[in-house]
Amino acid sequence: MKFAFILPTLAGGGAEKAVLKIAAGLSAKGHEARLILLGEHLEHMPPPGLMIQPLAKKLMRGSLGKFLLASRLRRMLAHDVDLVVSTLPFADEVAALARLPRHSCRIANTLGAEIDRLAKSRPSKARRRMARYRRLYHDRPLVAVSQGVANDLRHRFDCAKVTVIPNPFDFDAIRRAASEDFPRPVRPYVIHVGRFAPQKRHDLLLDAWARVDVPHELVLLSAYDPVLQAMIEQRGLQTRVRIAGFQANPYPWIAHADLLVLASDHEGLPNVLIEALICGTPVVSTDCPSGPREILQEKLGRWLVPCGEVAMFAEKIQEALATPPPSRAVVETLLAPYRCEHVLMAWEKLAEEIA
Repeated sequence: MKFAFILPTLAGGGAEKAVLKIAAGLSAKGHEARLILLGEHLEHMPPPGLMIQPLAKKLMRGSLGKFLLASRLRRMLAHDVDLVVSTLPFADEVAALARLPRHSCRIANTLGAEIDRLAKSRPSKARRRMARYRRLYHDRPLVAVSQGVANDLRHRFDCAKVTVIPNPFDFDAIRRAASEDFPRPVRPYVIHVGRFAPQKRHDLLLDAWARVDVPHELVLLSAYDPVLQAMIEQRGLQTRVRIAGFQANPYPWIAHADLLVLASDHEGLPNVLIEALICGTPVVSTDCPSGPREILQEKLGRWLVPCGEVAMFAEKIQEALATPPPSRAVVETLLAPYRCEHVLMAWEKLAEEIA
């Protein structure tokens, strides 16, 4: 079968990495899978052999830019493709303008929670974004990365054509990567992996960390940002928190941490929770929409904290550091739906149904 995946660029986080894994996995199974970039910006190196086709050197913003990209995209995909999948709203808009056949949008975030957060500070912009998402997604086939995202699309945006296919994880490859050398911190540490953005709630994480009485260091795998550094200094945490920067291979950092924490207000499917558990590292997370509760389920649900609860977050961090991590057998059972083979079969089935 022939698959085409469309992304704005290969700069960014979990959405881009997940699409790379899907395309590479399908290609390894003998399908034709190509990745079309609307702008030639690569921060994640594609696997060898994966076909990468940029439409432009840089993203062309604005209405004219979108129409030009859509025209190029339509010409590029003039020949038969069994399934076209766009990811992230800008790519979804360009693909929609191109009027591509057999096109589905892959939704990697809880859009309703994004709108709610925006409405607190910029209500008029939130209304415009809601209208934009409704126009774009209401009557289009969608693929949600979690059941929570699917429910949000159905209830908040009246979307009826929603299929749930989670992100794929190669357990063995992650564990191999976790065994590589890295500049291991001298002190025991707790780790947070994620870009510095309001959604990730570094403020809540730092407030909670200020309450925790442990010998550990908090390591932030995030690009250095002076605003983030100022937040650390304002709380007097300079000796207890370190910004370690972006890491091309975060898995050794995760595997050697005593705990991974997630403080987000919303997610789609937080890859880092799954990756930490695969690496044998316990987790504490906000019970945000969506993904954490689906991943941890009842077995590990005690490590979920209501969003915004600083004191409880601190208590759970302290408690988790004094508790043995979940067994590998428990992890394997919980995470079985996220194994590559299951996820790739779901994409093959969707292509067969749409073709």
